[in-house]
Amino acid sequence: MVEIVNIVASGSLGIELDLENVCHDIGSIGEYDPDKYPGMYLRFEEDAPLITLYRTGKYIVTGADSKEEAYSFRNRFLSLLAERGMIESPDDEWFRIQNLVCTAELRESLNLNALAIGLGLEKTEYEPEQFPGLIYRPAGADSVVLLFASGRVVITGSPDLDAAEQTFAALQDDVTDLLAVD
Repeated sequence: MVEIVNIVASGSLGIELDLENVCHDIGSIGEYDPDKYPGMYLRFEEDAPLITLYRTGKYIVTGADSKEEAYSFRNRFLSLLAERGMIESPDDEWFRIQNLVCTAELRESLNLNALAIGLGLEKTEYEPEQFPGLIYRPAGADSVVLLFASGRVVITGSPDLDAAEQTFAALQDDVTDLLAVD
């Protein structure tokens, strides 16, 4: 089963902002330190998705675990700005889900060296001294797959859950075929 663990979405307010004033106006839920990072962080409550707002009016929502949650926090954010008179109305036609990060389990231990060869060296990267997982870029997929020796899989870059599930199903078939050859 493929499970969404993080959604990255972005939008644009279509205006430039003075982030120092915005942070002052919204109070303790905002954090802005231009010496550390050019964006302002906004979090409605602990463990909630993080909204990063930039001077250009562009913003990113990270940490949602469903599309509904991403849209809900976008709506809260836009309503807050509209209530404070920073934007005319709580709309954003540019808001889009950009990327899903999903996890799944192959339910068996993996020999990552053998998989790197079997899946194709041109589509894989495996340098255990640098990173403990095998990086796999399946042909024809938008996503990148990280495979770990434990059988755990991370799929990132999918535009939606269906695409992530299709990527995982194809991966399961490929791994099953490779294991049958061993």
